[in-house]
Amino acid sequence: MENWQKISNLDQYDTPLFVVYEDRIKQNIEMAIDLLSGDVSRFRPHIKTHKMGEVLQIFASYGLYKIKCATIAEAELAALNGMTDVMIAYQPVGFKIHRLMALIAAFPECSFSCLVDNLDTAREIGAAAKGQEVKVYLDLNTGMNRTGFPASEDVLAFVNALNEISGLKFMGLHVYDGHIHDPDPAIRAARAKPAMDKVLADADELIRQGFSDLKIVAGGSNTFSYYARIERLECSPGTFVFWDENYTRLLPELAFKPAAVLVCSVISLPTPGLLCVDLGYKSVSSENPIEKRVVFPWNPDLIPIGHSEEHLTLKHVGPTIYKVGDRIYGLPYHVCPSCALYEEAQVVNNQQIEKSWSIKARDKKISI
Repeated sequence: MENWQKISNLDQYDTPLFVVYEDRIKQNIEMAIDLLSGDVSRFRPHIKTHKMGEVLQIFASYGLYKIKCATIAEAELAALNGMTDVMIAYQPVGFKIHRLMALIAAFPECSFSCLVDNLDTAREIGAAAKGQEVKVYLDLNTGMNRTGFPASEDVLAFVNALNEISGLKFMGLHVYDGHIHDPDPAIRAARAKPAMDKVLADADELIRQGFSDLKIVAGGSNTFSYYARIERLECSPGTFVFWDENYTRLLPELAFKPAAVLVCSVISLPTPGLLCVDLGYKSVSSENPIEKRVVFPWNPDLIPIGHSEEHLTLKHVGPTIYKVGDRIYGLPYHVCPSCALYEEAQVVNNQQIEKSWSIKARDKKISI
């Protein structure tokens, strides 16, 4: 494998490290825009993967000012970094409704929106608006069964009822179909199409009823290659910015480049054939089985066999001789939660760490 990951000044940094490669980030953004035929108005990238103001500033340099996020902190970070159209792809409930109102009041130059999937919560949001207008999208469940009003039911009646609630402004429809993850993109498209056909038909009828500016925000990485071909849709992948081993395997038609690396150190050689590195649960996402947490493509003779809070034990099955203190580069299997385990990312240009970027929206709260 090509040694693009090499860092010449790595000896000046402690491990474990979360490292990103700025040139690869930009290449991935350009590739995503190309998939949309250059139409940035159809691109609403999700910021859950990176949670960094500096990446948002790179988005802006490409004319991208609308984004999707999941938390109030992410939305605040977006507003602080020049984004003007921020969708919170989450239905606020309880005290989060009041945080949303405070966010809208604090950044009047930014257009915020959120999701709703039931009328009771929608009424609570409308009641809390108190003279403000809260923009809302109807979240549709197309089979993932995580959130959303069933797309197969009477969407038109729901939207018309939603439109009667004072304090709300209906903006459009939202679909996330993360349950569709077949490696064959044709199968993924075939599975997504029936539900999307219903969504598009409902949207046509709503437009006929007078909702002329209705928008449809759809999909993540898994259906990006399909929805990018449907000109009416705004697409909202997130992982593309760093990419990861999981999607490299699952989405072969997308040629995004890994742009984030985990660097660890050998801290012990407990027995012949075993070594231990400082990449525990606290430093790499560990929701998957041990073989799907981190991979070592530049050291294929290392196989993870044990994991705890601060340690990762590796079986050594090749001829390479490892020493305590050796630095090893790995690719996270799931980059989004791995990134959120670090306070900052070290940024590489020309094979050197040049600066660091704060992963600010890993925090549950910035100021609101």
